[in-house]
Amino acid sequence: MNSEKNRKTADLLTVCFKAGKAVKGFDPAVEALKKGQVYCIITASDASAKTVKEIEFHCGRYEAVHLPSGLSKDEIGRLSGKTAAVIAVCDKGFADGFAKLLR
Repeated sequence: MNSEKNRKTADLLTVCFKAGKAVKGFDPAVEALKKGQVYCIITASDASAKTVKEIEFHCGRYEAVHLPSGLSKDEIGRLSGKTAAVIAVCDKGFADGFAKLLR
């Protein structure tokens, strides 16, 4: 991780995972979004253009915020134990924290 912003994002993501307030993976994230449990979706810096486009579509449809991160899928994997390009944040406090960091 190269920047202070990425380190802070990684730290917040770690706490979010430990609190059980994040859903990893595209399909589980979209399912949580459809159930109204998601406040924002974070995508990895190396997520495919197709994945990002689909996440933006779903976020628009279900009124969640999409936040591209500076973290790669591998970096997210090191934090969460599972390589993932998509993370759904299911807590308003964490979502607000990510919004401040990533906007």
